[in-house]
Amino acid sequence: MENIIKWGILGPGNIAHQFARGLSAIPDAKLVAVGSRSIERADKFADEFDVPKRHGSYDDLASDPDVDAIYVSTPHPFHKEYTILCLKADKAVLCEKPLAINAQQVKEMVNCARESEKFLMEAMWTRFLPIIVKVREWLSEGMIGEPRMLTADFGFRSGWNPDGRLMNPDLAGGGLLDVGVYVVAMAYMVFGKPSNITSTAHIGETGVDEQAAMVLGYDTGQLALLSCAIRTSTPQEARIMGTEGSIHIPNFWHSTSATLHVSGKEPETIELPFGGNGYEYEAIEVMQCLREGKLESDTMPLDESLSIAETMEAIRAQWGLKYPME
Repeated sequence: MENIIKWGILGPGNIAHQFARGLSAIPDAKLVAVGSRSIERADKFADEFDVPKRHGSYDDLASDPDVDAIYVSTPHPFHKEYTILCLKADKAVLCEKPLAINAQQVKEMVNCARESEKFLMEAMWTRFLPIIVKVREWLSEGMIGEPRMLTADFGFRSGWNPDGRLMNPDLAGGGLLDVGVYVVAMAYMVFGKPSNITSTAHIGETGVDEQAAMVLGYDTGQLALLSCAIRTSTPQEARIMGTEGSIHIPNFWHSTSATLHVSGKEPETIELPFGGNGYEYEAIEVMQCLREGKLESDTMPLDESLSIAETMEAIRAQWGLKYPME
């Protein structure tokens, strides 16, 4: 692997703009190509970020010999198809969360990555933020004793657009896959795979989940109380409660601070600002794995991504919600 790792972006939408900005904060990363189904969109994105190569098809991007790793940032239903396209073209892939719309699709992506011996990781960028790394250190050091309960919410009030991605069942819209994946992934980070699930949701008039509440239970009694919404604003915070204290993470999905409360001691707040916009850390993880010859991340392993997909599918089953393409 050369000193500079060369990236391509597949799907120049809003999140791709954020990723490109994050990538620019990494000295040994270079965005060399972008692919879109429209050469006009590829050109516009490439002009904005000074990308030398622009492709009017995803196949052309996947087969570009100058690209080492590809960030897949299309809407959810297309993640599987385009991730597998890139893996089969011998590219490492960082695929936007959720990895796919259901567990079967994730299995196919994981199997393809393992059979082709190419790197694949779900772009759960929150997991790699410096403050979340610090929170994991506090947990592993037993700073709050045994973690017993987690509360986490991620809701925002979107505008009413029945044809937009968030409201459109044909694009696997709704709160669970868009922002609920953050709270479910946070529960996995703290407690792992749940043993039981209780949930309820409001399904709106377009047929997607507009808000939902979930309780994940564990064999040893821990509980994760989670909520997500796309038509209701919430505090967007996480609290981890343990036998000897607690951790509060405001704006947990893009946080730069956390407060440690240890019983009998003054609270300690840590501030860890981003070097760029925060999206650089997931890319740094990919690059480090590639340089070490790893096929997946120890921090966001593929088996965990599959288990998260299984949990979200089980949650939807309780609501009776299926997407048209399933």
